[in-house]
Amino acid sequence: MNIEIHDAALEARIQKQLQATGSASVEEVLLRLLETQEEQDRWLLENRETINAKIRRGIEQLDRGEGIPEDQLDAHLANLKSRT
Repeated sequence: MNIEIHDAALEARIQKQLQATGSASVEEVLLRLLETQEEQDRWLLENRETINAKIRRGIEQLDRGEGIPEDQLDAHLANLKSRT
């Protein structure tokens, strides 16, 4: 299969990935990208119920007024990030 790329920006992104990953060819870059996408898709599929449950829980908390005020959100997220 031959693929022609007519978008210069897309070609530049592929070349950047080629250099960044040390791949031997564009084919290898595309293979790595596909494998990564497939892995992410599998993870999302396997964790869909858990993710949806957490989203529902968060919405319920917001509905009860348990959210963090917008002006405090950045500080709260920075605090959480510093714990990890």
